Amino acid sequence: MWDSLDVPVVAAPMAGGASTPELVAAVNSAGGLGFLAGGYLPVAALTEQIARVRTLTDRPFGVNLFVPDADTADPSAIDAYRQRLRAEAERLGVEPGEPRWDDDEYPVKLAALFANPVPVVSFTFGCPAPADIATLHRADSHVVVTVTTVEEAREAVDAGADTLCVQGAEAGGHQGSFQDTYERTTPLSELLAEVRRAVGVPLIAAGGLSDGAAVRRVLCGGAAAAQLGTAFLRTTESGASQTHKDALADPRFTRTAVTRAFSGRRARGLVNRFLTEHDGIAPSGYPRVHHMTAPIRAAAARAGDAGTLHLWAGACYAGAADRPAAEVVAGLAEGL
Repeated sequence: MWDSLDVPVVAAPMAGGASTPELVAAVNSAGGLGFLAGGYLPVAALTEQIARVRTLTDRPFGVNLFVPDADTADPSAIDAYRQRLRAEAERLGVEPGEPRWDDDEYPVKLAALFANPVPVVSFTFGCPAPADIATLHRADSHVVVTVTTVEEAREAVDAGADTLCVQGAEAGGHQGSFQDTYERTTPLSELLAEVRRAVGVPLIAAGGLSDGAAVRRVLCGGAAAAQLGTAFLRTTESGASQTHKDALADPRFTRTAVTRAFSGRRARGLVNRFLTEHDGIAPSGYPRVHHMTAPIRAAAARAGDAGTLHLWAGACYAGAADRPAAEVVAGLAEGL
């Protein structure tokens, strides 16, 4: 699978709009592997995006899904946080969203991918059931599971995963761990070596990779390919908001941190006002907190309010450039 890529680079699936069919096709045209992000998308919208990709490229591509977790949120903590966010919402002329739990249409999306197979299906936030992986195998899909520990790696291989995406602590956006009980702090280089010793399937390395030298290091460390997300956020084909794109190059933002403030699940982003003010209070409670802050974040993006928006970014975000995605892939290839 991974030997067939001209350039061993995967464009990470970035839910919320950043990963577009155009970005997938551009990465594919440059010799890498593009991914659609199925998270948050209604199944009808995901189906439309898959169809659009197929009109833009005849090369293999992937679709990522979020594995739903049990609803373990503390209702009183969720309610208290919603009250806290009212001032943020009022300032932007909106109301906090309903703090609901849902499964992100996970079973329906699985059924759609079985009926309309894609070359690669990856999973984040958990390990799919062995039966689900077997179903995708019957559809000839290659299955990738995102892991953040050796224990998760072994569980995923036992469930039937063909490849593991090994996500180090430096990664931007949500931590792909099966449990959100504590912050993952193992750097990619260390985690990649540990997982390589523990399992025998191909590995994709992810987390804080921004240039060809970094990609070369993980390939030398045993990875079959490198996955980059933040490096593609500012590209022409990215669907990230302009506010988000501009913030990645704004000298006001000098570091990243992991927070639950925006979604109720740990994720790495640029440290801004919202993160600073709410990080210590935000409860664990994905996707309830995600739905609650969604109208606030959408209004902040429209208003160009980078201090309130979730600014997902990996530790090496400064390398993200405003240029076509194919040029990003070509630049990475030059450094190999």
